[in-house]
Amino acid sequence: MTAVSEERHGAARRGRPPASDQARREQRLHISRAAVRLFRDHGVAGTAGREIARAADVSERTLWRLFRTKESCVEPLLSQAVESFQDAVRDCPPGRALGEHLRARYEFLPSSAGSDLDAVLAIIRLSREEPGLRAVWLLLQERAEPALAGMLARQTGLPADGMEIRVRAAGLNAALRVVTEDFAWSTAGAADDVDRQRRRVAEAFHAVAATRPG
Repeated sequence: MTAVSEERHGAARRGRPPASDQARREQRLHISRAAVRLFRDHGVAGTAGREIARAADVSERTLWRLFRTKESCVEPLLSQAVESFQDAVRDCPPGRALGEHLRARYEFLPSSAGSDLDAVLAIIRLSREEPGLRAVWLLLQERAEPALAGMLARQTGLPADGMEIRVRAAGLNAALRVVTEDFAWSTAGAADDVDRQRRRVAEAFHAVAATRPG
């Protein structure tokens, strides 16, 4: 096999779809980590899609098959934080105050994603100055709202799609965003900082939420 054909063969191999949903998820995370490294070093405007593909050792075709834009490459990392919060909220038993539950149950990232903490915090910090990343962060962060509405509906017996529950869920979600952004902008992500983040989320929700133990 010639050098040219080997290069083409390698590019084709890198461009193949992942063999499973788990493989696709892992590949997206791998690309996300590479993109964040470049965004931190060069900014979003200074980073081209082809450079993200090269850093992640995938073809550009694969990159654009998995992501709509270069900014959306951060979604897999940020989604881990959003999904961790959603899981904690859904686990809140009826009759228990959400703030109390989160103080015991909430983790900023699942234990399996602990090594991504610095990258997730970096994205949130970058979103302060990068409008494209800001849009991705706000869109993903809003995904926590349905979980909050469902929890409030279980606590109160009111419909999850009713105006009262939706407004209260939006208020709680805004509190989560503010506390999370403050966490990202004021910490290096040490273990004691993560514990403090958990307490601050619990305190914010205790102050905002109208639900109380039955």
